[in-house]
Amino acid sequence: MKDKSRKLMWILSGVLTAVFIFVIFQTHRIVPFMMDDLWYSTMLYDESVPITSISDIVKSQIWHYNNWGGRSMTHGILQLTLLIGEYGADLLNVVFTLLLAGMICIVSGYRNLPAFFAAAGMVLGLNANWKMSMFWQAGAANYLYITVFILVFVFCYLRELPEGGLYLKKGCGRERAAADLQEEGGNTQESGRYAGCRFENLPGITFWIVPLGILAGWSNENMGPAIWLVSLAAILLLGRQGRRLRLWMILGNLSCLAGSVLCIAAPGNFVRSGQIEEESYGLLWKLFLRCYAECRAAVEYLFPTLLVLAALLFVSRQVLKQALEGREILLLSGALLSWGAFVLSPHYPDRATFGTMVLCICVIVSLAKKILRRRADLAWPLWCGALLIWLRGMYFCGEWLALMWGWIRQY
Repeated sequence: MKDKSRKLMWILSGVLTAVFIFVIFQTHRIVPFMMDDLWYSTMLYDESVPITSISDIVKSQIWHYNNWGGRSMTHGILQLTLLIGEYGADLLNVVFTLLLAGMICIVSGYRNLPAFFAAAGMVLGLNANWKMSMFWQAGAANYLYITVFILVFVFCYLRELPEGGLYLKKGCGRERAAADLQEEGGNTQESGRYAGCRFENLPGITFWIVPLGILAGWSNENMGPAIWLVSLAAILLLGRQGRRLRLWMILGNLSCLAGSVLCIAAPGNFVRSGQIEEESYGLLWKLFLRCYAECRAAVEYLFPTLLVLAALLFVSRQVLKQALEGREILLLSGALLSWGAFVLSPHYPDRATFGTMVLCICVIVSLAKKILRRRADLAWPLWCGALLIWLRGMYFCGEWLALMWGWIRQY
């Protein structure tokens, strides 16, 4: 019966994932290039001249960096997708949505089809502004695409941490983690994987970690510094455990820092902030407005995500008495930092919580894995919870499609 139940869950996950892919592709086909998309399809400094080549993108981004904003990497990606046309961009958006769900599973360490189904459903169903962060082309480049690269970067560091808990004492590394894993029901073969001194390095990581680090740091004003601090914390933790640090760890961290500085210190950021009305307010009023924006992000934009996260934390920590793993603590720290960083910004749009939401989803999937390792009988309740979130995401897209196709009317 257990085998039949497992097969049924996998079949349902596969079917619903296929439905998910179909629905989001149809939604992408309906949502046109609009607003910033139309501007970024030009040379920016001359809206009458469309971009036609990579050199045009480079020229327009140099102007953008000095006159409008520092997110040259994300807007460069945007212009590349605009260059290939709507149909190609729609296909690419679907691919990156699936890549993001896959990277969530890889970062969380729970790599199977039901976990992929849950991750994909949560990216859409828990989203504060699904249309502007995933289906608007400018939003997709700024949040969907770049978050994939951020997760790849942070995974390189998190994979080096011990499983089973955050051990700060020197010498308490993977050996202690292996013992904890056995106590929690892990088999000897699985626990033995973590008893070694380290994982093998990813092929060629010393060379490609630098451009990846620059891309991750030069992403968004809140996510870049947060991810840099997460990688720095991972390095310090590994050093405290007596691990020998690798050259790629230092290079990746420094390149991420450089990317963050380049993003934040762009002359265009100061030009743009000078056009925001709030900058003319008094200090106390600005402080109130920014604290209000932070609270709104937590209790409105991120609230569904935090509710799911709190539920799984309660089951894992309070009911099953499981310790938080090092990667979970670092991911939660990154989410907290990326949320809190916006206190320095005069504007906190709902779509900007996308990266914070994804980091929380990584922790949610990781907690689900630990819960199921201890209590396999909770597989169906957790899967049904993921189904409800998936249905919420399908409602968002389904309502939009019904409106655009004329099946329902908006008065």
